Amino acid sequence: MLDISVFGRYTYLVTEIVWGTVAALLLRRAHACRKAAITILALYPIAYAWDRYTLAVGVFDIKLRTGIDIAGIPLEEHLFMAVVPGLVVGVHETIFGDD
Repeated sequence: MLDISVFGRYTYLVTEIVWGTVAALLLRRAHACRKAAITILALYPIAYAWDRYTLAVGVFDIKLRTGIDIAGIPLEEHLFMAVVPGLVVGVHETIFGDD
């Protein structure tokens, strides 16, 4: 597996940008940006609460991150909460969409 830790504290951010780009390209190709936005907005509060809890109880520790926290969680986690559902909708619409 490719070791991308060369990005140091920006490693997690780089992965979110790369996968976010993939998601955006799929969503654009499938004309599903609106569907993804609605899905992300619907899931975001749940994901935020889940993330706050798992970080608070120490379920995981993110070492290769920028150190920027917004509303109590890392910047990268906020991006993750948009990238994952965006990628799921993008893949789904690419496979099953009408276009």
